[in-house]
Amino acid sequence: MSNSSSITQFLLLPFTDTRELQLLHFWLFLGIYLAALLGNGLIITTIAWDQHLHTPMYFFLLNLALLDLGSISTILPKSMANSFMDTRAISYMGCAAQVFLFFFFISVEYSLLTIMPYDRYAAICKPLHYGTLLGSRACVHMAAAAWATGFLNALLHTANTFSLPLCKGNVLGQFFCEIPQILKLSCSHSFLRELGLLVVSACLAFMCFVFIVVSYVQILRAVLRIPSEQGRHKAFSTCLPHLAVVSLFVSTVMFACLKPPSISSPSLDLVVSVLYSVVPPTVNPLIYSMRNKEIKDSVWQLMNGCFLKQ
Repeated sequence: MSNSSSITQFLLLPFTDTRELQLLHFWLFLGIYLAALLGNGLIITTIAWDQHLHTPMYFFLLNLALLDLGSISTILPKSMANSFMDTRAISYMGCAAQVFLFFFFISVEYSLLTIMPYDRYAAICKPLHYGTLLGSRACVHMAAAAWATGFLNALLHTANTFSLPLCKGNVLGQFFCEIPQILKLSCSHSFLRELGLLVVSACLAFMCFVFIVVSYVQILRAVLRIPSEQGRHKAFSTCLPHLAVVSLFVSTVMFACLKPPSISSPSLDLVVSVLYSVVPPTVNPLIYSMRNKEIKDSVWQLMNGCFLKQ
């Protein structure tokens, strides 16, 4: 019987066993990865470059773009390398690092998505106190709390998961390392401890979701009281991108966690995992830039300035 001390590597679930399709998968993921790098990189560079965007909303957006870059960079490069080299292996330490980093980035991102409605609530519902409620120091403290909480959360779950004895092989039913798949390999009742921690984390995530919903209910009530149609449109335009990002993030994660076992299959699990791990970091920059005139104008100014210098 094998245990975790004798496992030196894990075998990830491949997208396909056909060599031609493996190469297709490599090029497809390479295109997606480059698009995510370009989109999030542009948002980070634009916000850092344009002094007019040094506001709380864009400060949190910059953090969100950094997290999207981190989460997609944790998963896609290894998956692309495996497809290109026709292998399924990932080292034990590599798997632990992937679990920690992905859980860390996702935890911090959800915390930031919870904080960002408060920014919009303060701007729309309490505009006279906005500078006091969300000064630069308050924003830094909130962002630092999100990053620190995500780090501790990821460290706790990763250490707890990889301390479990594993005796059911080393084959994971996922194209990257994630905690539920590793728990399936455990032969000890100690996995219930990690399962309990996951339930606690899910309850905290639900409380954050309730906070987001309550914030947007208050925002909606305030927006509907704005007398001018132009004012209402401007207020909605600053909220809709965040609402779309939250909906995309929450819906894909909830479907991955709550889908009925009766419809579960390896191919469907792969599609769902791509939806919640790859799609949001790639699409988020498009969502924010399409609905935000300030971002679009700043991106064009930055690009024009770069070309004119040449």
